[in-house]
Amino acid sequence: MIRQNGITIKDAMGLKGMKNCKIIAGNRGLYNTISKVNITADPDFADWVDAGEFLLTTAYSFKNEDIAIQKELIKNCAKKGLAGIGIKIYPYLDKLPEEVLDLADELDFPIIDIYHETPLSDIMTSIFKEIFNKQATLLQRIENVHEQLMNVVLSGGDVNDISRVVYENLQNPILINLEFNDNVLMGLEELPEDVRIEILNNYGRFYNGIDKVREKKFNETVEIITGKHVRRMVMPIIVKNNVYGHMFTWALKTPLGGFDLSILEAASTTIALEVLKQLSIRDVENRHRSEFIEDLLSLDVNRQKKAMEKVSVFKLEPDRQYKMIVVQLENQDNKMADELLQKVSLLNNDTEGLVEGLKLKAFIVNKTDSLYILLSLTKECNSEDKINNFCSQLEKVLLRRLNIKDFKIGVGRSYWGLSKVYKSYIDAVKAIISGELIDSGSVIHFEQLGIYKILCQDYLSEELERFYQVTISKLVEYDERKSTELVKTLEAYFLNNGNLKKLSEELYTHYNTTLYRIQRIQAITGMSLDNHKDRLNLEIALKIKKILRK
Repeated sequence: MIRQNGITIKDAMGLKGMKNCKIIAGNRGLYNTISKVNITADPDFADWVDAGEFLLTTAYSFKNEDIAIQKELIKNCAKKGLAGIGIKIYPYLDKLPEEVLDLADELDFPIIDIYHETPLSDIMTSIFKEIFNKQATLLQRIENVHEQLMNVVLSGGDVNDISRVVYENLQNPILINLEFNDNVLMGLEELPEDVRIEILNNYGRFYNGIDKVREKKFNETVEIITGKHVRRMVMPIIVKNNVYGHMFTWALKTPLGGFDLSILEAASTTIALEVLKQLSIRDVENRHRSEFIEDLLSLDVNRQKKAMEKVSVFKLEPDRQYKMIVVQLENQDNKMADELLQKVSLLNNDTEGLVEGLKLKAFIVNKTDSLYILLSLTKECNSEDKINNFCSQLEKVLLRRLNIKDFKIGVGRSYWGLSKVYKSYIDAVKAIISGELIDSGSVIHFEQLGIYKILCQDYLSEELERFYQVTISKLVEYDERKSTELVKTLEAYFLNNGNLKKLSEELYTHYNTTLYRIQRIQAITGMSLDNHKDRLNLEIALKIKKILRK
């Protein structure tokens, strides 16, 4: 919404120039803000007035217009966002029609009856003078707040110190939520318990709509707090064109206006600088971690040796059992580089919180579109149940920011010693690549791949291709040429343990049709499903087909 700075209709009514003037309709709009004043004698003014204007006119043109046109004029004034209208009614009319006044009341649009002896220019001058004085005072107060915030920054203060400056000037409770910090609360402890609970619930509901959360604009609404209408302001904290948090305030003690908005804008910029500093520090730390982990996972002996020389810097113990977990983001091609980096960085932060909460020991590195989590398996964390629990909790953490299809978690086997960590990494990557072959969900443990653990070895790729060619390649080619479903039938055959009746029911085919398909499969492949060796070869060939993505 557009916010105008100025004085309210109620303030204007108290000025000397408005003496003997009275409001005759639209009383609920008394707090509309007047940002400027205009005088007109032309009833067709709608195209050249702006929101926030207080329009001054006479009822001269009204006396020649019927009620419908007068009502349309008031409706247009309210629609354009004018603060109100002052009409010198006498001596042109005795009064405005009741229908016009009722409409103004309905629209909360103030109509002021201007005293007939008061020059309109005097009203304009007095209002402009008051607006100017208020703006000067406002600028002085804002400058004072800027100075306070600058002193906090120069003295090495943090977000808590910034929020204290904001609270002291707003005199309303505030809540600051940042991606990398715990929530900062100011002034909530002074509220009654029921109000405090409702405020926190109201804050939580804001984050129910992820689209709204990521909007890079100021949000102002009227909320229901313990049965009362309360104005709420939410200012996003934007760093590198991404939203990293929000600053909330509620008008529980004093009204919120232009001055309060200016404070929030200044504070959000100051907090953004603090966040940027933290991000820069994290980026440098992550770069060193990334270089270390790349050397550690390298097959180059010299690079591994270089990494082992740095283990003490990262507080890792060479002689301990380790397990590598890789989180791979998928379907992120449409994301901008900064947005993707922010997302991975936030996931890193969430994962660190999870590790700390579960009292585990882990070395975490974020890459461009992935996370590497090196778990140190101490005596307290060296059971399958604890590893599985960590992976389950990690999946939940990721689901707070991603869709279920947007990530895969590969879990490698455990190996003794940092020098063998690269093997666990290879396992984790293969688990991700092969996971869809066994349809195991988002979390894929290398140990659960079954025969795929053997088949997905890189050095076997040539042999797998040859095996595929001499087993079911002709069957695949036949399906493509004849538009048949023999490969699908063979897959269903193994899923139903060779039971042709169940196979027919699953494929919705007649038993004789199923029998004919089985005969064609055997004829084309030259292999018999009655022979246990041929059955094994055909079943393995189907798995190889998936690996080769044929």
